[in-house]
Amino acid sequence: MFDFAAARRARRPSLTPMIDVVFLLLVFFMLAARFGSEGALPLALGGGAGDWTGPPRLVEIAADGVRLNGVATDPAGLAAALEPLVETRADPVVLRATGDADLARLVALMERLSAAGYTNLVLVE
Repeated sequence: MFDFAAARRARRPSLTPMIDVVFLLLVFFMLAARFGSEGALPLALGGGAGDWTGPPRLVEIAADGVRLNGVATDPAGLAAALEPLVETRADPVVLRATGDADLARLVALMERLSAAGYTNLVLVE
């Protein structure tokens, strides 16, 4: 009747091509990644603000707005509101973000204060 050849043993697939592809992807992503920080905001964290002089300058950043020493303040006018509280623009200004504030709002406010000349921003928890 029918004469079938003996069943051949199934070959196991080679893993070498897959390992080569993974290695090439690893090299590609390592070369394409950015390792440097392009923009950094200098900060004093915690107690690195130096000697404190003058009235308190606590800026609280929340999702609903900004408060300076507990008083609601317009973010655009924050630099002007800080003027009477500082002797020089190198005096420390304490920034505290509440739990519902987003990082973008904090960074935008820090950039605005840095552009206004405030150099000693202290970020606290």
